[in-house]
Amino acid sequence: MTRFPTAPDKHALERGAELAPRFDANGLIAAVATHADTGEVLMFAWMDAEALERTIATREAHYFSRSRGELWHKGATSGQIQKVEEIRIDCDQDAVWIKVRPQGDGGACHVGFRSCFYRVIGADGALEERP
Repeated sequence: MTRFPTAPDKHALERGAELAPRFDANGLIAAVATHADTGEVLMFAWMDAEALERTIATREAHYFSRSRGELWHKGATSGQIQKVEEIRIDCDQDAVWIKVRPQGDGGACHVGFRSCFYRVIGADGALEERP
């Protein structure tokens, strides 16, 4: 596995050619997955260094499950494997955006929806399902 370096300065972090992700105090980095073809936001999750390394190496999305405290290969049990088309990192390298092609039934949400963002918050604060 790759060991990620620490950027030596702000310029290297923001403009350099070397990947130097800034993990938080818990060793995690935010990850947003969108559909590679439609741009639809599918899910938000966390990655630790191992999840990011495996995602880069395998071109399949891996995350870190905070509730289970373990590495999670998306779709390993559900069949909703996310084939990675592109990985981007933001300007200060503390968030990852992955463009994926969902496999299996095409979903991303563990409760059965295509996107984890299937509810709209109304003006009154009530939730409405809009898959």
